[in-house]
Amino acid sequence: MIDALYESNCPDLKLLARGKVRDLYEIDDETLLFVATDRISAYDVTMKTPVAGKGKILTQISVFWFDFLKDVVPNHLVTADIDAMPAAVQQYRSQLRGRSLLVRRAEVLPVEAIVRGYISGSGWKEYRATGTVCGIELPAGLQESQQLPAPLFTPSTKADYGGHDENIHPDRCAEILGRERADEVARTAVALYTRAAEYAASKGIIIADTKFEFGVDRSGRLMLVDEALTPDSSRFWPSRLYEPGRPQDSYDKQYLRDYLTSIDFDMQTPIDLPPTVLDSTVKKYIEAYVKLTASRPDLS
Repeated sequence: MIDALYESNCPDLKLLARGKVRDLYEIDDETLLFVATDRISAYDVTMKTPVAGKGKILTQISVFWFDFLKDVVPNHLVTADIDAMPAAVQQYRSQLRGRSLLVRRAEVLPVEAIVRGYISGSGWKEYRATGTVCGIELPAGLQESQQLPAPLFTPSTKADYGGHDENIHPDRCAEILGRERADEVARTAVALYTRAAEYAASKGIIIADTKFEFGVDRSGRLMLVDEALTPDSSRFWPSRLYEPGRPQDSYDKQYLRDYLTSIDFDMQTPIDLPPTVLDSTVKKYIEAYVKLTASRPDLS
């Protein structure tokens, strides 16, 4: 039985923040520690019940993608090996092993870089109402889950903990970041998505959409930060079951979203989740990991 970690407890480390999933600690002037707990969120609400092993799967899949995509843009990863981390971190090995990243500090940009290759979720909802996604006009007559003519950069604001992200037009992104940086983020996000989607397709997975976060190092260089192409930040669909015109089966937390919809979740109040939802969700995450990496995640 895998022990679940809802919240890390590392009193000798300086806690900077607790997000929806990750706890963030300061290590020194150059590095931070990202700890992926087993918390799970949906509709920007963190549930009361953790999904045992989820944080380790997220960490290990991010490490895979950071390595695979490192020639597209630099990333913030220093090491995911607990034995290579400072002694102050190693003392919490029982909590942190397999779910922690030692990363370079960066100034995180206040915009999330979402790339959509297919129309689904909030994009489909907006398109049905207005024919647009993030205010970007799309061709008429698209079906739910249909592949878009080209990958679409659809940024969003970053909400504070407990708040809701807001989809914005790329022009608004340029107002926030400046035109040059916004264009760089858009180009880089689409390049990352395209490379990852081509690889995933060869493994039988459609990456319908994904969310990237970027930061800037002290020299002003753009870096990929946070996580990369996990089931938390992406929609993964099995290619063999794909059929446009309807919602798709998935390897991500859509199972949880569907459950919440079935109980008329109020989109605001954290709730306990039944064991069947927890088990089915983690199985989906493991299946995605196995398909993408041809190995099993280390959940020990």
